[in-house]
Amino acid sequence: MTERKPADLDAWLAALDHPRKAEVALLVAIALAARPGITGHIKWNAPSFLYAGDDRVTLGLRPNGVLQIVFHRGAKVKDAAGFTFADDSGLIKMVARDRGVVTLAEGEVAAKADALGRLIARWVEAAK
Repeated sequence: MTERKPADLDAWLAALDHPRKAEVALLVAIALAARPGITGHIKWNAPSFLYAGDDRVTLGLRPNGVLQIVFHRGAKVKDAAGFTFADDSGLIKMVARDRGVVTLAEGEVAAKADALGRLIARWVEAAK
């Protein structure tokens, strides 16, 4: 896998045409600062964040302005039999045993920045 440099994220953000562009940029900053060792690149036409070389968190940008953070365990299917994740923030809606989604209404990113950063940090460590 070729890991892209953060400059790719900057170029992607500069070209982004989305009604919540400022919040997307804030989410990118939150994810990159959440834990040492997190890097980012563009995958699936959106910012995706890696930890220990695997994609773990991906932003979902919907054309209708909806923003989502998808918490996953990489691009390849992994055995989820023993995987658990306790979300003490109450933000994640688990859509599978090892995949969760946080949907953010307009204006929520800044208000929940600290909680999102902690959640991303905990997820990337647990999702191995």
